[in-house]
Amino acid sequence: MSGEKNKRLFCFGYGYTCDYLGYALQQAKSNWTIAGTTRDPDRRAELLGRRIRTYLFDADQALEDAYDVLRDVTHVLISTPPDDDGDPAFLAHADDILAMPKLEWVGYLSTTGVYGDRAGGDVDEASELRPNSKRGSRRLKAEQQWWSLLQSHGVPLHIFRLSGIYGPGRSALDSVRAGVARRIHKPGQAFNRIHVEDIVQVLMASFAQPHQGAIYNLADDDPVPSHEVIKYACELIGLIPPPLIPYDEADMAPITRSFYQDNKRVRNDKIKKELHIRLKYPDFRAGLRGCLEAEKHAGITAFSRVTDGEGG
Repeated sequence: MSGEKNKRLFCFGYGYTCDYLGYALQQAKSNWTIAGTTRDPDRRAELLGRRIRTYLFDADQALEDAYDVLRDVTHVLISTPPDDDGDPAFLAHADDILAMPKLEWVGYLSTTGVYGDRAGGDVDEASELRPNSKRGSRRLKAEQQWWSLLQSHGVPLHIFRLSGIYGPGRSALDSVRAGVARRIHKPGQAFNRIHVEDIVQVLMASFAQPHQGAIYNLADDDPVPSHEVIKYACELIGLIPPPLIPYDEADMAPITRSFYQDNKRVRNDKIKKELHIRLKYPDFRAGLRGCLEAEKHAGITAFSRVTDGEGG
C-alpha cells in the first residue's frame, strides 16, 4: 500500500479495531490521514494527543459541520454499535456520506450473530440471516440500512461479519489474570473468534482490492468451546485452570447466556479466495501466544476499548 497517495480514512466509532487499523496504516508509511469519532471526551483528548483527528459523535449528538469533516475523506469505516433504530451513523449522516465527492470505499463492521443458531452447523456469506438475539437483530437492521445506499445510490459498500474479537489486552489471558474467567461446558458448543490483527489485514486487503457489495465472514480456522481457550490461557501463564461448570448449573448474566444460544461454525473461505488472506493467527493457540508476545514487547497487560463483533 506504499503507492497510495492522499487517502483519508474516517472511522465512525474509533474503538479497538479502528485503533489497530490506524496503527497499521501509519506503520505502513502509506500516506494515509486518519480521523474518527468517539462518545467519550477523555478518549477524544487521548486520540488528539496521538495526532488522530477526533470528533464527538453518538446517537444523540451528530457531527458538527459534517460536510467539512467528510468532504476530503476517501474511505469510511463504520463500527458504531446500533440500537433498535439501527446504526446511528446511518441515521445521522447517510445524506452527508452520499454527498462525499471523493468517496471510494465504505465498510460496515457487523457480526456473525446475524446468522443466528445453526445447531453446530456451518454458515457462509450466502447463508440465510435469522438472528435470534436483540444484538444480532440490531446488526442486521444496520446492515440493511447501509445496503439500501448501495442499491439506491451505488455507494461502494463492503460488509464484514466479525466473530468474537480478541487481541492484546482483550483476550482470555486478561480474564484469567483478573480472576473472572469461568470454564462453562455446554456439550457440542463452539465459538468463532478472530484476532484483531487478522481483521486489520482483511480491511487493508479490501482497501487494495475493493469489491463493491462484497460481504465477508471474519473467523479463524478453529471454532472451539470457550473453556478450551481459557485452559490454554492458564497454561501459557502458569495458572491452574478453573473447574468446568455445566452450562445448566452456571449462573450467568442474560447477555452472557445469550451468546450460548448461537452455535455455528463460520466458514472463512471467501476472504482467502477473494482477498488472498493468509491468517496470521489461524487458531486460538497461535492467537494467544501472539497476545502474550505483544504484551512483552509493549509492556502492557490491558487495553480499555469498545467491544465489536460476537462474543466467545
